[in-house]
Amino acid sequence: MSAPTLAHLRGQTAKLAELTERRAATSEARKSGRADTRPARKMPLMRKYEVLSQDDDGNLRSSFHMAPANPFFEAAFSAFARGTALDTPQGPRAIEDLCPGDLIDTTEMGPQPVQWVGSMQIIPNAPIADPALGRLTRIMANSFGVHRPMSDVVAGPGARILQRPAHLRDLASTGPVFTPIRNAVDGMSVFEVTPPAPVTVYHLCLPRHATIKAAGLEFESYHPGMGIERIMGHNMLTLFLSLFPHIDESADFGPLARPRMSSKPDQARDVA
Repeated sequence: MSAPTLAHLRGQTAKLAELTERRAATSEARKSGRADTRPARKMPLMRKYEVLSQDDDGNLRSSFHMAPANPFFEAAFSAFARGTALDTPQGPRAIEDLCPGDLIDTTEMGPQPVQWVGSMQIIPNAPIADPALGRLTRIMANSFGVHRPMSDVVAGPGARILQRPAHLRDLASTGPVFTPIRNAVDGMSVFEVTPPAPVTVYHLCLPRHATIKAAGLEFESYHPGMGIERIMGHNMLTLFLSLFPHIDESADFGPLARPRMSSKPDQARDVA
């Protein structure tokens, strides 16, 4: 190995002197109270989402994505707890057994093919933006009338059920609307539970937004709401749509099958 040149030694000495000066300046700033005490910027919470879809040849494709752990993203993956049986032309089938291409019954259009199945895990005590996103909702049999539902149903925080909210029942012109499941909690026959262990939750997309059934109780298929391009920045919208391989743009989700209620019970209908 050749000996270091004089220029190289001078360069190394200059770098060492500069580093020493920086350390001395930092130490002096701390002693005088001039050091930067601003808190470090917090990184956004992220979550792993699983997507089951079909490629252009009709082959099943499973993919994993890291995306923000916020209510908007999580609502797309958290309507039904593992084991929830949905109505299909062949009879009830557990949500985890449904794949893109399988048919599922809808109130508005009859049997429709599943296009997309998304899933994630609710993990006890994990850091999340909203504590409500870490809870499930148990709906006891007959909570909303005879055979509604026929047996207990466990829904995730992203679920919406079809019902007429109590504060709208005096309006004769108001029919049932899709209502966030947490708005139906009464602490007696519908109540929230925190799972003691990780639970996988699911949601699914159909060609169009529709009403689907689980044990006789009516839920909605997934739809992000109208006008999401107005409330999400371009980069965030691009990331969100990348979770849906069958969607090219937000308009491809189509119209809402029925009105939707805001997540806040005191607000009017929310179709955004």
